Amino acid sequence: MTMVIPRTGIGVDVHAYSEDPTRELWVAGLKWPGERGLEGHSDSDVAAHACCDALFSAAGIGDLGQHFGVDRPEFAGASGAALLAEAARQVRAAGFEIGNISVQVLGNRPKIGTRRNDAQRALSEAAGAEVSVSGTTTDGLGLTGRGEGVAAIANALVYSVARADASTAAPMHR
Repeated sequence: MTMVIPRTGIGVDVHAYSEDPTRELWVAGLKWPGERGLEGHSDSDVAAHACCDALFSAAGIGDLGQHFGVDRPEFAGASGAALLAEAARQVRAAGFEIGNISVQVLGNRPKIGTRRNDAQRALSEAAGAEVSVSGTTTDGLGLTGRGEGVAAIANALVYSVARADASTAAPMHR
């Protein structure tokens, strides 16, 4: 029997609120109408970006900046969901399958709980795997607590499929 050892990775992303009143807020694959947007190279979706970094970390294939950095003009304005779909594709191409991803958004706004199911659906669809989404505040502490921006922390579990023999590997349950 072939033992499949899972690998975990952590991703963190932080973006400050934009001074541009026309910038839209995108968090967890969703547009948040009426909320102040975040500054950044792409759509600045901290939840999707943290998920990407967690996947890259778990697979050992770099980080968000390496794959989608500001030196890559083709990703200017890209949606976080599109980046997450591409990160998942790259992780699978490296010989891994995604078990799940968990992401927590830190900030006063947006209120993640009001659209949690939609956020989980959007990110899960992008990743092609289950993504759980939660939110919290930092009790007035730090840049998120002062309302200067939003952060996210994600954890991903992947497992190698390159070496697993389908006829002898133990079944994987999700």
